[in-house]
Amino acid sequence: MPANADRIGDSLREGVIALAREAAAAILEVYESAFDVERKSDASPLTAADLAAHRCIVAGLARLAPDIPTLSEEAAEETPTAERRAWRRLWLVDPLDGTREFVKRNGEFTVNIALIDEGVPVFGVIQAPVTGQLWHAQLGRGAFRRDGDNETPVAVRMPATAPLRVAASRSHRDLRTEALMSRIGEVETVALGSSLKFCRLAEGGMDVYPRFGPTSEWDTAAGQCILEAAGGCVIDPKGRPLRYNQRDTILNGDFLALGDTALPWRDWL
Repeated sequence: MPANADRIGDSLREGVIALAREAAAAILEVYESAFDVERKSDASPLTAADLAAHRCIVAGLARLAPDIPTLSEEAAEETPTAERRAWRRLWLVDPLDGTREFVKRNGEFTVNIALIDEGVPVFGVIQAPVTGQLWHAQLGRGAFRRDGDNETPVAVRMPATAPLRVAASRSHRDLRTEALMSRIGEVETVALGSSLKFCRLAEGGMDVYPRFGPTSEWDTAAGQCILEAAGGCVIDPKGRPLRYNQRDTILNGDFLALGDTALPWRDWL
């Protein structure tokens, strides 16, 4: 465990949770209005909600922890690679994860905030603006879901029994995913957008989330922290946990997120 992993106090935790909720409120203001959709250089969608949440979170984290830099999806191109690679600790933020779901108005989008320490996600918060549900976790201290002021510990389904419930992205589904599900055997597929898939795994509502093809580090960091704290894992095809801000690219490779870590995932690949 990174040396500073145990230094996340109640004040910082609650401050970040309040920021996630504040960002969610800013997102909902746009969601409930007529909004325009722009395209970024990679053709992914961008809305006023992405930018409003970004500004809210970045300013808030600077107040809460001025000594920790922030890498946000909406400002990543402004940060030189050599500069961020020198950061031992950083906030990794996706102000609006699931912009495609936001545009479709299906409610399946989130706010993701993670604290990375020496490559490891040690604290994570995921807020679902539409439902108001929030998940948070700290490495080694458990994972929790908040519904309003009510907080409940969450844990993965272990042992996972057939049919395995496999998370299938609404926006990213390919032949490799279909082939893997055929090798698993009896499955129940559940379509769900954004980092909500990690949250459902963490609370035992799903068992497996396979992802082939690129994602960005801010897409997975908070979800990985929550899932690992709930007893699961997020691993690459060699069984190694995903690590962050360790390479020149901010893109992840293929990965499997598992609730029950004893599942025979090597047989499926």
